[in-house]
Amino acid sequence: MFRSLHMKLVLILVLMIVSVMAVVGTFLINSVNTFYLDNFYEQMQSVFTGDTILSLEEAAAESGADGLITIIDAHRSRLGIDDYRNYYILDNQGRFLDGSNPNISVTRTSNIIAAMAGDAGTRSSVSDSMMDIAVPIDMDEDNGTDYIVYIADDKQEISDLSWRFFQIVMQAMMFGLLAAILLSFLLSKTITTPIERITEGAKSIAEGNFDQDLGVQSSDEIGELTRSFNYMARRLKSTVGEVQGERDKLNTLFLHMSDGVAAFTTDGRLIHMNPAAESLLGVRMEDDLGFDEMFADLDMPNSDETAMRTFLTSEITRFGRVLSVTLAPYGALDGEGGVIAVIHDITEQRRLDDARREFVANVSHELRTPLTNIRSYTETLLDAAGDIPIDTEKQFLGVISSESERMARIVTDLLTLSKLDYGRMELRMTRFSLADMLHNVANAMKLTAEDSGHALAVDTPDDLPKIVGDRERIEQVVVNILSNAVKYTPSGGHIRLSARELSGNRVRITVEDDGVGIPAADVPRLFERFYRVDKARSRAAGGTGLGLAIAKEIVEQHEGKIALASEYGKGTTVTITLPTDLTPNREEGPA
Repeated sequence: MFRSLHMKLVLILVLMIVSVMAVVGTFLINSVNTFYLDNFYEQMQSVFTGDTILSLEEAAAESGADGLITIIDAHRSRLGIDDYRNYYILDNQGRFLDGSNPNISVTRTSNIIAAMAGDAGTRSSVSDSMMDIAVPIDMDEDNGTDYIVYIADDKQEISDLSWRFFQIVMQAMMFGLLAAILLSFLLSKTITTPIERITEGAKSIAEGNFDQDLGVQSSDEIGELTRSFNYMARRLKSTVGEVQGERDKLNTLFLHMSDGVAAFTTDGRLIHMNPAAESLLGVRMEDDLGFDEMFADLDMPNSDETAMRTFLTSEITRFGRVLSVTLAPYGALDGEGGVIAVIHDITEQRRLDDARREFVANVSHELRTPLTNIRSYTETLLDAAGDIPIDTEKQFLGVISSESERMARIVTDLLTLSKLDYGRMELRMTRFSLADMLHNVANAMKLTAEDSGHALAVDTPDDLPKIVGDRERIEQVVVNILSNAVKYTPSGGHIRLSARELSGNRVRITVEDDGVGIPAADVPRLFERFYRVDKARSRAAGGTGLGLAIAKEIVEQHEGKIALASEYGKGTTVTITLPTDLTPNREEGPA
């Protein structure tokens, strides 16, 4: 109950009022007692002057105790003799002789004892049960005290008055308590109500509702606290929004990045993994695997490596793919952090590295062979100059010329591929007749085909549409494919060149032969640079191994596709699909 600030404020105010009233009441009662005590002795001193004492001595000498009573009765009003205050005539031993109330026994007090010794007893304290004064009466100075006039007040009047004061104080305290409780409730409400509103607002913010704008009811410290709370709520909303945005970005990046990411605690327990990591490693988050189970080939970074923030990179193989795994520590160094594994698929990079090395080796080999032949025949001509028959010399020079042309073709093909790779080859995009172009190519290749004993047929419909493209480059592709068909088709074979219009503004060019065909294992690699099925026969036929690679690049530059299907011993079919609606960048070429 008293844990609330409201009740604490009420209790504090009530205790404060009670304490103040108690102190004030005690002070008043003590002040009244002191006042009455001082007033009693002042009153007694005003009566028992030297003259009054002399009169008492003379009356005692003449009439004894009766004379004393006569004098005291004369001063009765000044002495305040009443029901609470009495006078007594005592002998020199303090025994009662006469008085205003003979029914009350006189107790020998310190003042009476002092009077018996000849001194006036005028001492009393607030804590004594009565106020008294004892005046010695000495009729003959040589004989000592003869009588004692003793005035005693039983403090009953003071007690009644003190009790009345106490009742008044208690009544005032009760009214004060009621007023204090009411005022304390009002005062505490003015303090606790804004605090309660701020508390509710804080709870609402803790639950994620940052749209808090508490009304400022005052300009005091609580009002300033309310304004600060509203500012804090706005700043929190802005900050949390920024953090949420960054977290959403990171989550999106984490979920859709191509690299795999897996987070582990320091003891190797998996705590998070993105879909890319699941795909690359062939595991699932639900499998609840540990670091040692997922990366059996790797060691978890130790505490020294974690403290030094050392990044460890290794390579592993999974499902035929080469993966680069980078282990990076994160978090605190007191065991609350862990390790993040970043997994990158470098299979294609390794394949490209291997292809580059193979490409360099192939280029070196292709250039070395004609260079060796040229050097050999040249040295022979130089060493045997004038001794070689003219026919043999012409034959040697023909070989040198042929090998030089072969080197020139290799270099030209390499330059063409380089331009295509780096986008430096400018295509002369014009609109031209595909049918006319195919017929021109067939006519140019007809003699070569006939010399090899082949039958070359062309099949193009009359309504074959014109296309937009670089006529020279497309013609180069078709010539290259037809040349391969002529080279690798035995004498008496059949070669067919055809074209058809397809839906979606496309055309298809097909080159079919019934030649030797290509083994199924070699078909997927035919468009790789320098790749040849039968290297010896290809070199004998004058091939460089770059023709199909160049053809593929040119077709793709025209947003088309090239495909090859072959059955070993039965023939090969090459299909080229090209769009017809590309944008020209040159005037229309010849029909």
